[in-house]
This record gives sequence, C-alpha cells and structure tokens, in this order.
Amino acid sequence: METTVNQKQKYRKLAVKILTILVGLTCYAIGTALFVLPSDMIAAGTTGLALLAEHYWGLPLSVFVAAFNVLMFLLGLAELGKEFALSTLIATFYYPFALDQAIRIVGDWVFTEDPMLCAIFAGLMIGFSLGIVIRAGASTGGMDIPPLVLRKRLGIPVSVSMYAFDFVILLTQLTFRDKEKILYGLIMVMIYTVVLDKVLMMGTRQMQVKIISERYEEISEMIQKKLDRGTTLLHIEGGHLKKPSKAVLSVVSARELSKLNSLVMELDENAFMIINQVGEVHGRGFTLTKKYT
Repeated sequence: METTVNQKQKYRKLAVKILTILVGLTCYAIGTALFVLPSDMIAAGTTGLALLAEHYWGLPLSVFVAAFNVLMFLLGLAELGKEFALSTLIATFYYPFALDQAIRIVGDWVFTEDPMLCAIFAGLMIGFSLGIVIRAGASTGGMDIPPLVLRKRLGIPVSVSMYAFDFVILLTQLTFRDKEKILYGLIMVMIYTVVLDKVLMMGTRQMQVKIISERYEEISEMIQKKLDRGTTLLHIEGGHLKKPSKAVLSVVSARELSKLNSLVMELDENAFMIINQVGEVHGRGFTLTKKYT
C-alpha cells in the first residue's frame, strides 16, 4: 500500500515537473516572438555562438546549433545525470515547436517598436522562463548547460556564469553587428540574469535565528509547539561573567520571523536574538516532508 502511494507521489511530482518545464518554455517562446525577433535583438547563448561561427568560418547556423546542442546534451548527461538529460531532451524538442506556434500567432503584429522596451520585456520574460525551467531541474539546452555544470562543480551561481558567458558572446559580435543593438542586447542580458537569480532563489531564503535567554528551554518548547519548527540547543558561555548557558538555534521562514519575535518577547523581553538570512535550507520541514515521532 505504501509503495503504491509513493509511486503515485512520484508520478505526480514528475507530471508537475514536466508541466512546469512546458510552461516555462512556452513563456520563453512568447517572449522571443513578441520582443526579440521583431526588434532583431542581438542574440547571446548558442545562437550568438552560431552567428560567430557563420561569420568567421562560414558554418551554417542550423548545423552549428544542432552540433553544439548535442555536445552540450552529452555534457549534461555526463555531469548532471539521466533525469536532467531527459528533461532537457523534452525542452530541446518542445521549444522549437512552441516558438513556431508563437510566431504564427503573433504574425506581423508588433507589440512595440521601441528597442529599449523590447530589451526590458524580453529580459523579464526570458529570465522568468529560464528560472522556472532550471528550478524544475531542466534547461533549454545549449549554453544553459555549462552554468549548471559550473554550479555543481565550483558552486558558482547560475546567473553569474550565464551573464559572463552571454556578455562575452555579445561583445565578440561588435566587429560585425550594429553597435546599438549590441548595447540593447547587453541590457536584455543584464535584466534576465537578475530576474533569473530572483526566480531561482524565490522561496528558498530562510531566516536562521539564534536566541540567547535564561529561559531557553521554554523558548525552545514554544518554537516546537507554536511554530512547528525544530530547534537545537547550543552550549555557550558569557564573555563577561563566564557563565555557561545554552542558546536556541532554529530556522524559520521570513513570514514566521515576526511571529517568532513576538512570542520570544512575551517569554523574555530581555532575550538576545541574532537573525541571519540563509540562501537555502535542506532537510525536514523545508526540502523534505516533516516527520513526527
């Protein structure tokens, strides 16, 4: 019975994951059709590399893109696993279809002819789209994969390495493309890397709280009962009186912080609280389901 429930949960998670990827890629396609293509925005990523290869070595655009995507797919398979590769494979086939449909629907309709607005809104939509696709454990393929590998290997944030790659690719096109369009392209890249970073970190930032109080046992029990959060007691010693005591360590969401502060002050208005924002938390109650014993 438990195995059946686990399988259902697994299939449900897989369905949600695939749906999230498809939604993200659809948004990406719409943003490209509405703002990138009509304004002839300078491309970064795999397309930008393909333009360089075509200009300097005469390689056909489609041939380079196909070969490079296969190479990056194999890199992702080797470094990030089969599940990631399968998700990326879905994206590789679905995105061209979604883009084609978006172009057909948009047709000759131009949302705006202002290149600055195109750069801004393209950046917003692409950043949001890439963010939810990467959060779902996939990528759009091509130049999206090296930043994910660098994050795994070196811990470099995806948005940072993606911005660096795109920035260099755009700059290399200065010799044969319109200079103003390069600048608009840089604006688009800067915007979508900021948005990408925000989307990737959305909902993962938590608050780490250390509470120093003579009533640490009551505070610890209160956090467990009223906030349903775990606590850890740390052995400490006062610097002035050299008096041994214990501090309460806990991690709560940003929304729970205000409530925690009020509850602590009710128990001990002289309590000393140290609050830090943490980028990500893994474990029971956060990335894993809570268990009660």
